Amino acid sequence: MKILFCGDVVGRSGRKAVLELLPKLKEKWALDFIIVNGENAAHGFGLMPRMFYEFVEAGADVVTMGNHTFDKKDIFETLDKEPYIIRPLNYPEGTIGHGFCIKTAANNKRVAVVQLLGKLFMKQYENPFATMEKWLMEQANNYDLLIVDYHAEASAEKQAFGLFMDGKAALVIGTHTHVPTGDAKLLSDGTAYMTDAGMCGDYNSVIGQQFGGAISRFLDKTKIERLQPSEGLGTFCGALVEIDDNTNKALKIEAVRIGPHLANTHTV
Repeated sequence: MKILFCGDVVGRSGRKAVLELLPKLKEKWALDFIIVNGENAAHGFGLMPRMFYEFVEAGADVVTMGNHTFDKKDIFETLDKEPYIIRPLNYPEGTIGHGFCIKTAANNKRVAVVQLLGKLFMKQYENPFATMEKWLMEQANNYDLLIVDYHAEASAEKQAFGLFMDGKAALVIGTHTHVPTGDAKLLSDGTAYMTDAGMCGDYNSVIGQQFGGAISRFLDKTKIERLQPSEGLGTFCGALVEIDDNTNKALKIEAVRIGPHLANTHTV
């Protein structure tokens, strides 16, 4: 089984890169399941309904969100209506939307996808480790393999969570920092792990934002410019994972980087 995870899509540049490349990669790599993190797709903050449906049309099975889930009010109805767009599971009870989904992949495997918000340097919600433990007990017999999008700031926390989930998930992958890490690896009990998938967007920027406004924040706190997404050519970043169909454990994970500004790992 082959799974593609697409890192945080940032603005128009990121959307363009994903919508152009996803159908080609799906065919080229014979992908069984595709996940896209879409929480920054709408001008850098949040997601609009039409963008969710564009990702699905391009091949996405599930769209995950993050701390910008509710930045665009237009998405609220879609979050409640559509089961395959998920916000963080550890938001307070009663929050609109779904914190996980279970979907049958192209190879008939039942794939559970969970998203969690980290604790360090983020707004404080339910403990993601405890939330995950509870979910595992409740859903243990309802899926064949599990993928976790851990949306967090601190690398150490992501690494701790990856080891915490080793053998329990097929893939634990970090999102949120928009910088791809070089540590894609297999953990000892069969979990594929990467600290951050990076972003799909313009890397001639500060994590997807135009660098003029971003740099000004470090120079003069009295003149805070509104951040605007950078709109140069976008680079597609994420991870390609191969799963053993018999054990549902990971066999291989490799970073995916296709586009300008970064060293490419693959061609289309």
